Amino acid sequence: MQRRIALAAVLAAACTAVQAQAWPTKPITYVVPFGAGGTTDVVGRLVTSKAGPALGTTFVVMNRPGAGGAVGSAFVARAAPDGYTIQGGTISSHAINYSLHANLPYHPLRDFQPITKIGSMPNILVVRADSPFKTLQDVIAAAKNKPGSLNYASSGYGTSQQLSAVLFEQKTGGRMVHVPFRSSAESLHALLGRQGPDLIFENLAPALPHIKAGTLRALGVTSEKRSPVLPAMPAIAETLPGFSIESWQAIFAPAGTPQPVLEKLSAAMINAVNHPDTRAKLLALGITPSGMPPEELRAFQKTEIEKWAAVVRAANIRLD
Repeated sequence: MQRRIALAAVLAAACTAVQAQAWPTKPITYVVPFGAGGTTDVVGRLVTSKAGPALGTTFVVMNRPGAGGAVGSAFVARAAPDGYTIQGGTISSHAINYSLHANLPYHPLRDFQPITKIGSMPNILVVRADSPFKTLQDVIAAAKNKPGSLNYASSGYGTSQQLSAVLFEQKTGGRMVHVPFRSSAESLHALLGRQGPDLIFENLAPALPHIKAGTLRALGVTSEKRSPVLPAMPAIAETLPGFSIESWQAIFAPAGTPQPVLEKLSAAMINAVNHPDTRAKLLALGITPSGMPPEELRAFQKTEIEKWAAVVRAANIRLD
């Protein structure tokens, strides 16, 4: 009996290895758990356009927005672990949401296999070009002296945009009203169209074209130091010591995906991130490329989960 079990295990392993060698034999679905046009969507399309030819296949990008990335992430967590469904994960979907949602339908560590970290970037506090707020100090004064008078937009509960504002409130003692949207494109459109929000702590990438066009005024970046993309723009930490947030983008597969398939995916994605053309485009978006290997991404993710759990607890935020 023991020999039969051992033989069955050997045959199963051999079958998996053969299947992995043949993989992929059809297009791969890349799930973006946010709306089209946002940072996760843009970088996902950029990286998969390079990885597809290297793997001899194509990627089909599927947008499944909702709940700060939780809807799309839950979909991937339940997908067949065969390498044909992967996702773009973020600081929101794979770190913040764990502490924010009481009934999160997936576990950001147990239900996923890390593939690579694409890169990271700061958020940037922006207002309309015609806003009465000219400086960071103006916003701080309004938030403190007129609590609840300012509305800030985000691309959803638990996103780095919302948590940037929460940390801002904690550091200043001010209070603002959260106006959530389903994507960066929607929240920026609302701000530009005067549809409620007064400001956004937006990812640098989608905000940058509007800053350059003069339709948005930038007041400070959320990274500890100034961004090389906008070196003249002060870091918020220069005014509020200890204020530091960098949004990140990564790629994950469902837990249980065969190791040989994960190795192929990881190698292709890391090479795609490190391609000179990709790096140049990421840097132009204000994103610092990474190409972090899976083991390092797992350790980094654990650290981020712990960091944001402390922020969420201090703000007493809990959904579901």
